[in-house]
Amino acid sequence: MIKITGLLLLLSMAAAAQETILLHGGAPPHMLPVAQGEKENVRTDKTVGLLISNITQPSLQVFLPEAGKANGTAVIICPGGGYGVLLMSREGSDVAKAFTTEGVTAFVLKYRLPVATLMQEPSLAPLQDAQEAIRIVRERAREWGIDEKKIGIMGFSAGGHLAATAGTHFEQAVIKNKAGTSLRPNFMLLLNPVISFTDSIGHAGSRKNLLGATPAPEKVRWFSNELQVSDKTPPAFLVHAGDDTVVDEKNSLYFYQALRKYKIPASLHIYQKGEHGFLKEPAFDEWFGRCLFWMQQAGLM
Repeated sequence: MIKITGLLLLLSMAAAAQETILLHGGAPPHMLPVAQGEKENVRTDKTVGLLISNITQPSLQVFLPEAGKANGTAVIICPGGGYGVLLMSREGSDVAKAFTTEGVTAFVLKYRLPVATLMQEPSLAPLQDAQEAIRIVRERAREWGIDEKKIGIMGFSAGGHLAATAGTHFEQAVIKNKAGTSLRPNFMLLLNPVISFTDSIGHAGSRKNLLGATPAPEKVRWFSNELQVSDKTPPAFLVHAGDDTVVDEKNSLYFYQALRKYKIPASLHIYQKGEHGFLKEPAFDEWFGRCLFWMQQAGLM
């Protein structure tokens, strides 16, 4: 078997994407001068594929369905990696390509990871990039044949935390939004997501990477998304494994319960086995099929 290097895999991924858009006009907010000379760390793992870290230039990769197949729905995908790295193929481009075969326009978000030596407000950088991605997709929706009311956000693990943060904090813009474009995603797709930063069920590694070793209690609460749900929170599909030893399945359970408290449409699937990331089971077609079915029921397909 030929070993694929990180560079070759990155080139392959870029070739599959029809366009790559630099966020924030190529000038991300709150970056320190030292960040200009930094280079991304790109490598591959035989299990999860392309991994990227040390991101100073966030971007959005566009994956379009075949001509005439688009159904107007769009999904912005946030790869996971504990806010320390991004799994750009397994939880990014691979999923985007699967969506395009179903007529869904997909976008893979390469968001900045919080690094105190590179940015002034590291805890806000991922959310700034997610909100900017939503703004861009909504403002250019007609160009891509997208229905402005069918723009969702998807996330895996810590990427699920980012997606849930975007879905619960959209009324507080952390980017420049001169046109007042809605930053609310119309739906959320959350896969073994980190939801909470509380001591009882939160993922300690993601919390430390995003907020630091000793975060203020008010910050922990603000980023614990099960505590931030309101009657304006968008509908959600959640899936988790009951034997997940990395991110407690209570993250999904508590978020689902918070959604139902406000009568937000939601679906929750807990697999008996699957561990974190579904590396062995369930198969991709199994959980992805359930995701598509929920989207069909929601009138998105």
